[in-house]
Amino acid sequence: MTKPVIIDGCCCAGGAGYGYAKAGFRPIGVDNRPQPNYPFEFHQADIIEVLRAIAAGREPWPGAPQPAAIHVSPPCQFKARVTAWRGSRENHPDLLTPTLEILSGTDIPWVVENVPEACPPLRADYLLCGTQFGLPVRRHRAFMRGNWSAYELMSSCQCYLNPGLLPFEHKGERAFADAMGCAWMSGKEGRQAIPPAMTEHIGRALREYLTAGCAA
Repeated sequence: MTKPVIIDGCCCAGGAGYGYAKAGFRPIGVDNRPQPNYPFEFHQADIIEVLRAIAAGREPWPGAPQPAAIHVSPPCQFKARVTAWRGSRENHPDLLTPTLEILSGTDIPWVVENVPEACPPLRADYLLCGTQFGLPVRRHRAFMRGNWSAYELMSSCQCYLNPGLLPFEHKGERAFADAMGCAWMSGKEGRQAIPPAMTEHIGRALREYLTAGCAA
């Protein structure tokens, strides 16, 4: 059975893509920097230009397959609270706004992920924490979906009830990456990643939606 292709935009080392792969997708990573640790097919490119090409019905690169879905994780530094603590948000590009604008003009199912501070303009259709998946990490991410719908009950976040969880810190990065389920990454790459369990959960709901649409 052919696996549906999902474009994994701003993929970094593949935390999101790994989860979608476990949910039955064929991830294709896109990032503007080389990602030698990305575990699937990878193309170095500007995600905004790739999205514009897909929205216009053009191939974003020669031979590119038609995606069944798109996931984008725009760099979170523009919105992240930690950036304001350690520097200036204005020193980082806002890719979230143009990403949402382009995707809103397509009919392809999509997911955009970012930090909770990005809401709005992001709408938190899913607000997930590592503890909801049995992971010993304090990691919160918001996910907005477009052109598809699903509803799943999730257990509540338990991170503030457990002082022994690993928080996001620049020390202990190796332990944090491993605890998220990102053992193939470097510790520094894990700093920017999300737990694959999050996108595996979303990906399974997305697969069900796509399968139901094909059956209809």
